[in-house]
Amino acid sequence: MRVHFIAIGGSAMHNLALALHENGFEVSGSDDEVFEPSRSRLAARGLLPAREGWQPELITRELDAIILGMHARQDNPELLRAQELGLKVYSYPEYLYEQCRDKTRVVIGGSHGKTTVTSMIMHALRFQGVDFDYMVGAQLEGFDTMVRLSKTAKIAVFEGDEYLSSPIDLRPKFLWYRPHLALLTGVAWDHINVFPTEEGYNEQFRLFADTVDENGYLTWFSGDFVLQKLFAESTWPFRVEPYSELEQAEEDGPSRIWYGGRSWPVPVFGAHNRQNMAGALKVCQQLGLSAGQFLEAMASFKGAARRLQVLREKSDAAVFYDFAHAPSKLRASIAAVKEQYPGRRLLACMELHTFSSLSKDFLPQYQGTMALADEALVYFNPQVLAHKRLPVVSAAEVAQAFGLPETAVVTSNAELLERLRGFSLQEANLLIMTSGNFGGLKVQDFVAEELNWD
Repeated sequence: MRVHFIAIGGSAMHNLALALHENGFEVSGSDDEVFEPSRSRLAARGLLPAREGWQPELITRELDAIILGMHARQDNPELLRAQELGLKVYSYPEYLYEQCRDKTRVVIGGSHGKTTVTSMIMHALRFQGVDFDYMVGAQLEGFDTMVRLSKTAKIAVFEGDEYLSSPIDLRPKFLWYRPHLALLTGVAWDHINVFPTEEGYNEQFRLFADTVDENGYLTWFSGDFVLQKLFAESTWPFRVEPYSELEQAEEDGPSRIWYGGRSWPVPVFGAHNRQNMAGALKVCQQLGLSAGQFLEAMASFKGAARRLQVLREKSDAAVFYDFAHAPSKLRASIAAVKEQYPGRRLLACMELHTFSSLSKDFLPQYQGTMALADEALVYFNPQVLAHKRLPVVSAAEVAQAFGLPETAVVTSNAELLERLRGFSLQEANLLIMTSGNFGGLKVQDFVAEELNWD
């Protein structure tokens, strides 16, 4: 099979390219920019495009498939050439489905927590020796890539994203997978650029439920109000079961879960992770694992990259790196750290980077999300607003939206670094949250070399 990727440098796209190359496919690709870590990983397999830019001459009738990434545009010259030749153009979720249509498909959806739940399921299956394929939105310890497609596995576990499939396929990605087993973590309005109303966004999750196999199974978090309404008003032929939250054991020391008359050690903490674990347990039981097998595996679960990832710690302080950027994610991550370390001060620092987070219409959704932090910092880069062609937003407007003093909002990378250097990590934690990079800040290097640990 000869497959060409238009926009091969994307996180999901380059991982799918690596997976297909591993299976013996002849893979080519192009992109106008390829950043790390995609660049190094593609180069190591000989898949990095020889030059940047779109190359319609690469699109020939000898190709078996074109896979189109969201980074490309509808007028992309390679896409236009493929359409002219009548070649089959797939979005990557469509292609994943085609490769796994004969497998038992497990899909984890929701506005928040889906990467962590997917990671927990993957870790438990791997720990117990179950063969499976997967697609997950973060790098996990013990897994070389974020995508695996094999000829041997009978199970495929997918993180189900509600964002659009491709520039020419404006359906949410998770509508492609048609799961046999599904989980919904919760719904909180996001992606305002493609779902301009909360009602329109919520509707995508009903449409997702409609895709579950009629003999399948769906479990959902019972504490989510949107899902409560959805499952109270609708009925489906498949089995529906809510989940809540695993009980925390009342013991000193590492986090422990109380289940089945005994306590189980788990490295992750916070109410949202106990909820995630409860959902992952339900799915794993449907896949044949016992509760004991699942919880035994959780003792060695390290979490996904940038999901409350510990960058550095000492006896009285720690620095966490988190992907949180949407309001519900901010609130959950801050609450988890405060719950785990109630005696320590917490500086929560986040970046407004996504289209939704920088939209004046969406900003009020952040009201009170950082209230549990002892000190809060919000950073945004005005140049990102210009790049996304969004109206100018002032620091005062951001502060008002969050319910913070204007001094808590910074727009200069230099000022951000100065504020962080001035924070003393004595009986204190620092929580760094972003889906971006704070204007080019190498977070790991900064934490290791420049923070005030004395």
